[in-house]
Amino acid sequence: MRKRSVQILFRLNEEEAEQLYELVRKSGRSKEAFLREMVKGYRLCEKPDPEFYGIMRELSAIGNRINQLAAKANALDFVDAPMLREEAKKWHDFQIDVRKKYLLPRKVS
Repeated sequence: MRKRSVQILFRLNEEEAEQLYELVRKSGRSKEAFLREMVKGYRLCEKPDPEFYGIMRELSAIGNRINQLAAKANALDFVDAPMLREEAKKWHDFQIDVRKKYLLPRKVS
């Protein structure tokens, strides 16, 4: 059975429809997903340009290399492992902050 069983039909004039379609296009979501998030009180971000995703992939790769170095350093016991763990944590927190800023919907106050 479907989780969403209530169907709502409403009409817009041309100008309202264009505004809705433009917001939906910028968000990168479907109309339905866009409206559901708006009803929940979120202000949606525009979908980032393709360059953003390339940067995020590169940053993720760097973070993975840091984690690999930390594991190796810890196993061989030749580098300050607590310092490397702290750097990896900082990296992880940075990645989360970037996602929150650019990708996740934000609650409207």
